[in-house]
Amino acid sequence: MDDNDLEAVRAQRLAQLQSQYAGGHNAPDKQKAQEEQVRQQEEIKNTILSQVLDQQARARLNTLKISKPDKAQMFESMVIRMAQMGQIRGKLDDAQFVHILENVNAQMPQNKSTVKYDRRRAAIDSDDDDYGC
Repeated sequence: MDDNDLEAVRAQRLAQLQSQYAGGHNAPDKQKAQEEQVRQQEEIKNTILSQVLDQQARARLNTLKISKPDKAQMFESMVIRMAQMGQIRGKLDDAQFVHILENVNAQMPQNKSTVKYDRRRAAIDSDDDDYGC
């Protein structure tokens, strides 16, 4: 085990002990109830998404979940809200999926990365040197 794994295990154990101390003997029951609630919410979300997305859009969503989980979660919540408000009639096809995904992209903060070149190093490593040729 490396240090990161060891720290993760320690933090998990500390959280477990703190929850047992704070909650007394009801902590396992609370944890099971929370897990059940999370499972039910996931089931409801999947049911709504299967009713709203056609098979190609669902496949694209699964691919998006693998590559960019935060963007996929934002897309899911947006589609579920739209379905609950009655803005979606019928199933979304791939083109409509892309349109909504573009809206999600516009709402997400853009991380622009910049590349900075250090030109001084290029002056040090010169090809002008004669090595007796």
